[in-house]
Amino acid sequence: MPSVAPRSAGLLVALLLFPSFLFAAPQVDTVTPSVQTPSSGSTGTTRAILGKVMDSSGATVPGAIVLLKDMKSLQVRSYIVPKEGTYRFYGLSVDIPYELRAQSAGLTSDIKTVSVFDSHKQIHVNLKLKDPKKKKKWFFF
Repeated sequence: MPSVAPRSAGLLVALLLFPSFLFAAPQVDTVTPSVQTPSSGSTGTTRAILGKVMDSSGATVPGAIVLLKDMKSLQVRSYIVPKEGTYRFYGLSVDIPYELRAQSAGLTSDIKTVSVFDSHKQIHVNLKLKDPKKKKKWFFF
């Protein structure tokens, strides 16, 4: 009749044969930020949305945040506007409508929609910041 070794003996053998498990440092995945760039091998199924963020006087607004909402999945991507005052989103599907808006220091832009029917590969949308508390006054004569 064969003898059966207790479980603890098997564990002891594993620890003796593979001591690196005891002292191995845990692996940590690092995430490096990536910069969006236009792809040179575009297959015609992607497009780009780019433009400027401006204040009420027409000056560009560095540091503003542009939000891009995928209207199919409702995923939101953001872009912090650099000192040039421009933003860009590359690699966007031509089969999905998108909504754009900008915000900075309590100011916000109107929501702009980019339709699936816009066939341009590069779509330029400038966003103008304004005070959301100020409502348009309607006058009826």
